[in-house]
Amino acid sequence: MWGDIAIAFLLAFIVTFMATPYTINLAKKIGAVDIPKDKRRMHKKEMPKFGGPAVILGFLVSVIYLLIVMNIENSINLFGEEEYAQKLVGMFIGIVILSIVCVIDDIKTVKPLTKLIGQLVAAIIVVAFGLRIDNISISLFTMPEINEVFSIILTIGWIIGVTNAVNLIDGLDGLSSGISVISAISLLIIFVLNGSPLVAIVLITALAGSLVGFLPFNFAPAKTFIGDTGSNFIGFTLSIISILGVAKTYTIAVIVLPLIVLGLPIFDTLWAIVRRIIKGKSIKAIFKADKGHLHHKIVRKGFSQKQAVLILYGISATFGIFAVILLDSGIWKALSFLLMVIVALGIGYKNFLEEKSEIQMYECIECKYIYNPKYGNQKEGIKPGTPFEDLPEDWECPVCGEGKDMFQIHQ
Repeated sequence: MWGDIAIAFLLAFIVTFMATPYTINLAKKIGAVDIPKDKRRMHKKEMPKFGGPAVILGFLVSVIYLLIVMNIENSINLFGEEEYAQKLVGMFIGIVILSIVCVIDDIKTVKPLTKLIGQLVAAIIVVAFGLRIDNISISLFTMPEINEVFSIILTIGWIIGVTNAVNLIDGLDGLSSGISVISAISLLIIFVLNGSPLVAIVLITALAGSLVGFLPFNFAPAKTFIGDTGSNFIGFTLSIISILGVAKTYTIAVIVLPLIVLGLPIFDTLWAIVRRIIKGKSIKAIFKADKGHLHHKIVRKGFSQKQAVLILYGISATFGIFAVILLDSGIWKALSFLLMVIVALGIGYKNFLEEKSEIQMYECIECKYIYNPKYGNQKEGIKPGTPFEDLPEDWECPVCGEGKDMFQIHQ
């Protein structure tokens, strides 16, 4: 097994790392470029957003190679009772359909509803090929098999939900890809501890390897974005692998673990839905992008974009470690770990606030202009003593015209 894990990771990493520079050049030729048209975007210059195909290529090459080799060695049975071959075919077809829709979106932009329909079709195909959440057991008590209709709805809902959760958190350099790496590694550990099917272990390892191969090009300052093609693929694949990974033991505890591992993007998405409905007073408002995501809030607290990403990495890792401890050592040790993390975060945040209570100056990343709250900016009508956080959202650097989100704490 460990040889399979090593090869799956390294092959996916190498293919993605080598392919990404080509997707950067291709993005410029076909127009898959993100242009900062509004203040919601955290970047201020055109950026290629076609890294997804490189991640998909690395994943598929690694998975297909390993599955062929393992099948020849008889270390895996793709055509047995579990019908993994059939389920994987459904998964691959779903990836193709979803990728076609998202590639068009990266190049020309499609309506959110059109993209949702693409996700729905891909999810239905996966379910039609046999992948379902169909029974749950609680300790020694096994519940009756879930009604087929409910099973289909539950599985489709899970796939679409996780797909959009990863897509919506893709707002800062390296954010969605880095959090997905952490989630994939956490799931890998859980699968190994849980004795999950080897096919799920290979899939999650290949996904982690391809994302690690892409991350050097995506971490701040990014050379390319993963795009909707990549973020949708990651969420879609994570949702399917998480089902395959718990297929042997559909216990409540094991089913909850993927929810915990993916807790950050799932929570951010659920809160975004509630927030947009309340603000827009209609269901249609769900599809209207805003600057209320967690990463936006952290940046507005005075952290740089890179610091915000690292903070969210830490939160995601905390969720992952909590899930692993919960599986391996039980609820009380998991809660003890969580309590220690909360105390540490509380102390750290208190120190951060004390540091900010001093005169904290902010520097424009672009032109190096320094805003000093002590003096404000009389020419712009900003009174002395005005904290940076209290400046209007549409305030711009008086030297180069960049927005607030291009400022970081002056060291």
